[in-house]
Amino acid sequence: MTAATAGIPAYTGDAEPYSGGDTYADYRAPENGFPFAHLPDLADRRLGAAVLAANDEFFAERENLLKPERAEFDPNHFGHKGKIMDGWETRRRRGAGAAEPHPADGDHDWALIRLGAPGLIHGIVVDTAHFRGNQPQSVSVEGACLPGTPSAEDLLADDVTWTTLVPRTPVGGHAANGFAVTEQRRFTHLRLRQFPDGGVARLRVHGEVVPDPEWLAALGTFDVVALENGGVVEDASDRFFSPPVNTVSPGRSRKMNDGWETRRRRDKGHDWLRYRLVEQSVVRAVEIDTGYLKGNAAGWAALLGRDGESGEWVELLPRTPLQPDSVHRFLLTDAPAVTHVRLDIFPDGGIARLRLHGSLTAEGAGRLKTRHGELG
Repeated sequence: MTAATAGIPAYTGDAEPYSGGDTYADYRAPENGFPFAHLPDLADRRLGAAVLAANDEFFAERENLLKPERAEFDPNHFGHKGKIMDGWETRRRRGAGAAEPHPADGDHDWALIRLGAPGLIHGIVVDTAHFRGNQPQSVSVEGACLPGTPSAEDLLADDVTWTTLVPRTPVGGHAANGFAVTEQRRFTHLRLRQFPDGGVARLRVHGEVVPDPEWLAALGTFDVVALENGGVVEDASDRFFSPPVNTVSPGRSRKMNDGWETRRRRDKGHDWLRYRLVEQSVVRAVEIDTGYLKGNAAGWAALLGRDGESGEWVELLPRTPLQPDSVHRFLLTDAPAVTHVRLDIFPDGGIARLRLHGSLTAEGAGRLKTRHGELG
């Protein structure tokens, strides 16, 4: 183990060959995780992320990079091209000829990734799970910010400016290789390079969503706590069964663990989630969804809001009973402008989604526009 960027652990060197049993038994990752891992993955397929192109995907297709599940390994799974891997894997590079059989120092493979939500990147994980003797020797990651929905050809044009987020750095096989990113800019696309060839199982891009203020202004009324619009889960009383960021993810939940669920309380307290809205807003309608939570849905819920980090909490929705596996809708009248909300559930349990439909205030829209400009 060696120190990488800003004290983030990195793993170098080869992993041992698979010897049977639990495929993750010797997987190398920081004991306490990466300091940015609690932030949402901007390359989440549920947000609309995609791998637009790759120069080579001979052994395993590029789309595997963004699968939300961890990579799996079947030692007996082979196809007509060879071992089938749950990741992106390219063929072995060769040199110019018999006199120079090895690839040149700068030879590499690449993949272009569109982030699901543009934003400020705090950390990147290049996961080489199950790539033991076929991982790249080193990787680099660059970012670009382009308007609209550019094609792969647009991204590869000579006039596109790419900013280095992770310089070329050695990585280890069958390991979580994490890198802190300090560049304070908004990015829409990434280019992952692997030198000279090999395989990467997953790419995770942790950061903050920075939405387009012109788009939100055109919408007028929208979900002011949604992840894709810039909402943030700041804290939670409990994260035992599933992460609270699920509650502001796109779409309805697809199964029980696609929401937020706490452990069973054995005291007289209650559980809660605290959110930061995209900016100061007035909320007019609330949806609390307990989809797929049947014997474990929260029994009651209340919603409070405040304006600013030190504002007083005020009641937006009084304590209200919830039904299992249901969408609950509430209209608010004369709600004050708020920047944060807290959802209290009683006594424990889970919710699948929280939707807060409202509009930015003039003050909130102004601050959002300023930040967007500062981040490019």
